[in-house]
Amino acid sequence: MPLIETESLVLKTYNLAEADRIVLFLTSDHGLVRGVAKGAKRLKSKFGSSLEPFSIVRLSYFQKDSVELVAIENVELLRSYFDLCSHSGFLEKFAYLSDILTALTPPGDPDHDLYRMVKACLDVSAKLPDRLERIGMYFELWLLRLGGYLPDWSKCEKCRRALTSSESATLQANFQVACERCQKIKGGSDVTGNMRQTFASALRLSPLGFAEIVDNERESVIQVSRILRRILSQAIGKDIMGERTNVLGN
Repeated sequence: MPLIETESLVLKTYNLAEADRIVLFLTSDHGLVRGVAKGAKRLKSKFGSSLEPFSIVRLSYFQKDSVELVAIENVELLRSYFDLCSHSGFLEKFAYLSDILTALTPPGDPDHDLYRMVKACLDVSAKLPDRLERIGMYFELWLLRLGGYLPDWSKCEKCRRALTSSESATLQANFQVACERCQKIKGGSDVTGNMRQTFASALRLSPLGFAEIVDNERESVIQVSRILRRILSQAIGKDIMGERTNVLGN
């Protein structure tokens, strides 16, 4: 039973018995990992404040092949976002984002791109705490992209013609889009040129770059996020209720 060491992001903690906690980590090398931190609730715990949600840590743990919960040996705090947690909306937004990440990501499935994306979104939130709405949409889009669920809004699903940047399209039942010439059934949701440009910018740019350039596109960010949440709900198999409620409706 070798000792595994990896950089990780603390997503959630749960009480276990009188003194212990179950901790959910997103690791850079081993995907989602759940483990038991023995004695974590004690005043003089060796873990200290290293298990606060959304902290970046160096995690050391032991894992048995037949046991789901790993045994957490040590957690070294690398970066804390404690100050950011006092910002209105941050905990609510990232609690929601960690919920959809956990629901969509298989445990123990390494994804370096996913880890870098989540970490970058946290870094941008620390620099630009007033841009949480944009960072949230970016996170939703890339979670779907990395999971293989993101539709292609650059061309018409029917005729395969590339859409111009200003061209509106109609959302299909499978969340692809159809141009005006190919859309035969009326009443579908419009995907405006601005929405498609916002969508394309998030695919092309870093989280920081995206947060900085969409100052005048708040409505497009909101509308795109609503559609992304519908796709997430379908992919997860449960309705996403948003940040102000239990996000997965359990």
